[in-house]
Amino acid sequence: MTKVLILGGTAWLSGLIASRWIDTGAQVTCLARGTHPVPEGAALVRADRDDADPYGELHGEWDEIVDVSRHVHHASGAVAALGARAARWTYVSSVSVYTDEATPGTDESAETLAPAQDGDEYEYGAQKVASEGVVRTLGDRARIVRPGLIVGPGDPSDRFGYWAAAFDRAADGPVLIPRVEGRTTQVIDIDDLVSFVVDGHSSETVNAVGDVHELGRVLDAFRSATAHSGEVVVADDQWLETQGVEFWAGDRSLPLWLPVDMGGFTTRSNSAYRAAGGTLTPLEKTIERIVDDERARGVNRERRAGLTRDQEMALLTAL
Repeated sequence: MTKVLILGGTAWLSGLIASRWIDTGAQVTCLARGTHPVPEGAALVRADRDDADPYGELHGEWDEIVDVSRHVHHASGAVAALGARAARWTYVSSVSVYTDEATPGTDESAETLAPAQDGDEYEYGAQKVASEGVVRTLGDRARIVRPGLIVGPGDPSDRFGYWAAAFDRAADGPVLIPRVEGRTTQVIDIDDLVSFVVDGHSSETVNAVGDVHELGRVLDAFRSATAHSGEVVVADDQWLETQGVEFWAGDRSLPLWLPVDMGGFTTRSNSAYRAAGGTLTPLEKTIERIVDDERARGVNRERRAGLTRDQEMALLTAL
């Protein structure tokens, strides 16, 4: 029986990875603080990775260890404590490790950020780069997976799902969108990413990203999936910025909207991912699942990204 250790296993991505391993018949252990339940069938070892010795209760060897940590001190501590006992170690990194956000079509050979050091102020991309470096000390047992924007039901970031909510809650009313000309987006369905982490055999560093889609096409697909029949109102970048609307994510933002000079961020090459057996769910199917999920969770709920309907209507009135 395959023995798998998930460092985490209770959050969105790591929980689904744990569940998928369980479905394959693996013996799965999750090391986590225990603030959320582990998937059914998994064993929980309670530990806080900020503690002095969070791995002391883990014994034996592992066929697979999966880590999605964001901090290099977590990655380095885990590799030091468990690296000699892992047949394979998969680290889930991010395409945010790259320095070049302008050049379309870059692959895994592109330059990465300078790695963060222990104690550095937290910077997501630099922390991921440093963590990759630690994991690579394991040699050919290490595997680095760099996802782009991960989307799907249950997404806690609310970025992709915002557009399902925006068009659905508007019904026959107006929806505010940014200018889409010259803009693209690139996502990876969480089911595809989970399958790649569990089933993939590549020992290389791989960008786990989907195909490149024009942003206008993506928004049209959301509109169609929600049967939105109202007006779509376009606002220029400069006007949105003067109104305090943020790019990409966070409160009072328009998700997926990025500066035009960041086109490289949403056009990474996925050739290595495809060559390694990575699958891609059709965009429309992913969007259908997200629309169903947003309706179940509530399109007017408090969100971590996007505009509230009141904020959106105020902007539409001012435009």
